[in-house]
Amino acid sequence: MNKKTRTIAGKDITKSVADALQYISYYHPPDYIRYLSHAYAREQNPAAKNAIGQILLNSRMAAFGRRPICQDTGLVVVFAKVGMDARIKSRASFADLVNEGVRRAYLDPDNPLRPSIVADPLAGRVNTRDNTPAVIYVDLEPGNQIEITIAAKGGGSENKARFATLNPSASVADWVVDTVSTLGSGWCPPGLISVGIGGSAEKAMLLAKEAMNEPIDMSELIARGPSSAEEALRVELYERINGLGIGAQGLGGLTTVVDVKVATYPTHVASKPVALIPQCAANRHLKFTLDGSGPVRLEPPDLTEWPEIGGAELNPAGVRRVNLDALTKEETASWRCGETLLLSGRVLTGRDAAQQRMVDLIDAGKPLPVDLRGRVIYYVGPVRAVRDEVVGPAGPTTSSRMDGFTEKMLTETGLYAMIGKAERGPAAIKSIVKHRTPYLIAVGGAAYLISKSIKAARLVAFEDLGMEAIYEFDVQDMPVIMAVDVEGNSIHNSGPVEWRKRMAADSIARIIGV
Repeated sequence: MNKKTRTIAGKDITKSVADALQYISYYHPPDYIRYLSHAYAREQNPAAKNAIGQILLNSRMAAFGRRPICQDTGLVVVFAKVGMDARIKSRASFADLVNEGVRRAYLDPDNPLRPSIVADPLAGRVNTRDNTPAVIYVDLEPGNQIEITIAAKGGGSENKARFATLNPSASVADWVVDTVSTLGSGWCPPGLISVGIGGSAEKAMLLAKEAMNEPIDMSELIARGPSSAEEALRVELYERINGLGIGAQGLGGLTTVVDVKVATYPTHVASKPVALIPQCAANRHLKFTLDGSGPVRLEPPDLTEWPEIGGAELNPAGVRRVNLDALTKEETASWRCGETLLLSGRVLTGRDAAQQRMVDLIDAGKPLPVDLRGRVIYYVGPVRAVRDEVVGPAGPTTSSRMDGFTEKMLTETGLYAMIGKAERGPAAIKSIVKHRTPYLIAVGGAAYLISKSIKAARLVAFEDLGMEAIYEFDVQDMPVIMAVDVEGNSIHNSGPVEWRKRMAADSIARIIGV
């Protein structure tokens, strides 16, 4: 055997994948925390600042508690660079070794992760229950080691991926900015935008997906100045995207992205394929190398870099407290966009699959398994509880997926309010106004923090749906932000418009020396 050849045990690949997935489930990359802390310090919109503060506090709690940052623990994506002088000692395929690592990570009894993968994307959509299979890309390169970049990509941000084939003379920057302006906030900003340019359609998407896992370095880039067309485009997009005023959770504010990544590849003379993929506030990824000496050893990050944000900063004196068990239509009509509320009492859960079943029962003239009159529903699919937990991390899911059910649900059930994540579409807002049933948001990226406000949980219906079953939570001071009031005013519409105008005015003032 060539003396440069190294043997890497298949079991080490499996264990390293499992350990890495556990690690990124509760540790943010420190570079993201540094940039987000800076964004928190400079944010001027109180609602957006509160949202960023919740994400930072949640991150610190998850790191110390070693529980998932977000309830959506992601689709596993693996980029492996295998040295051509590396020999993998195993009878299993590389994909099988990786998937066994995924299985172990997601079924870990000490920190179970939420399985979100369905085997058949067309018909049955049955959950695989262990989050396999991963999406795996392998490149053969010179060397005798294996470098693996592993990421857990949330569905909210993955659903906002976009692709276009532009004319060669078209502006990539204009297309990216225009596209980001239409994405809404379901991808959970502040995060990153990654852009792939060139190659073919699938190559452009891969460029963007891989580039988003590179270290955050925008401050350093701006300080030294761009040295290539790609770097100049990064800076331009960073400034223009933040200039849209979308802000944290789409509430309006100064920071929508902490970085923008750009990767390019040669392409056909007639083509300019461009891919855009957002990265959410969870931002889970890790790179490690196997050299034959055993599985990777992962050391905890320096948690002194995590800012200590207290509850008093996020819930100042005078914040409105709401008793859900004594809720009235008159009270819900008094809630105003951008206002922070602390909810206490009983709330029901119900997202995609549960809502579909309830609508099917209504259409069939059959009774629902739970009375929704006068109740509040929370769109959530929590992580399984462990030890003394009442419930695992329980952050909101993207509410727009429920828009198609909203009119029937509000007409037939007597709901008083809805809680989810991100904006609602025009049809849902029309229903909100018609039935005077407001919509609130919990912060995407604050799942562990939110779970600590849940004091009791019981299964109510549809147990076979797993994390999508209907539960009744007993909550105490659960933080939410008023998003759409009974008059149809939406913070996701007004917030970005207001802050875009403010930033434009500040920019003009700087130019003319005011």
